[in-house]
Amino acid sequence: MFQVHAADKAGRTLAQVRLRRGQVLDYFRELPSCLIGMEACATAHYWARELIALGHDVRLMAPAYVKPYVKRNKTDATDAEAIAEAVTRPTMRFVAVKSSEQQAALMLHRVRELLVRQRTMLATALRAHLAEFGIIAPQGIHRVEKLAVEVNSSSVPPLARQALTLLIEELADVWRRVEAIEARLITLHRANEVSRRLATIPGVGPITATAIAGSVSDPSMFRSGREFAAWLGLTPKSHSSGGKDRLGRISKRGDRYIRHLLYVGAGNAIRFAKAQAATGEA
Repeated sequence: MFQVHAADKAGRTLAQVRLRRGQVLDYFRELPSCLIGMEACATAHYWARELIALGHDVRLMAPAYVKPYVKRNKTDATDAEAIAEAVTRPTMRFVAVKSSEQQAALMLHRVRELLVRQRTMLATALRAHLAEFGIIAPQGIHRVEKLAVEVNSSSVPPLARQALTLLIEELADVWRRVEAIEARLITLHRANEVSRRLATIPGVGPITATAIAGSVSDPSMFRSGREFAAWLGLTPKSHSSGGKDRLGRISKRGDRYIRHLLYVGAGNAIRFAKAQAATGEA
């Protein structure tokens, strides 16, 4: 169900309509061009593209920015009224509408993230089971290949060997899928100018670059690099009052996936710089 709250420029309520999914486009097709506010939730970008195609001005907002305008109890009607109020605020921050191509690229990232988690789970399970028979390997996902060979060791009972072979086969299959997705992301990266420019930053590779290019459809929404960092949740929380500045840990309020990629990339850049320095001193 979709709840529509219509208001004029003065904020007076003109209509409150409840629509089913199949009625949404027909309803807005009959309306003259107007400003439409929506929460940036699941399927919001799809509906925004469809309404823009009908000639409307659509603006998406983060649910956290709409919540302060909700009066008393939460209902569909009060939520719609709060959205109608929030979309008219001059200081409101909006979410850029993503194209279907951008969402498709981000879907590759989401699938890759899921498969990487599954790969880690399988590798951890294999490590734990073989450790019960005294077989261990150094840390690192690429060291698991050594464990796969040790499954055929005489110290592993035949019954356990059968069970662990299933894990190894599943791990190899997931690994191939991850590599296929990464190859596709590299192809997208090479075809995207913005992604290629982002990759010139130390610690930013093709995967991080394509994730940022797909998530930030309009970079002009940020006035500076610090605003982008705040959007990602990389700036400290502020608890300042009475002229006293109190800064805490980073807020972690933004895109967790991109923040994770940047964190890993920064760590690799620091390790590479230290290795270069050590080599130079030697």
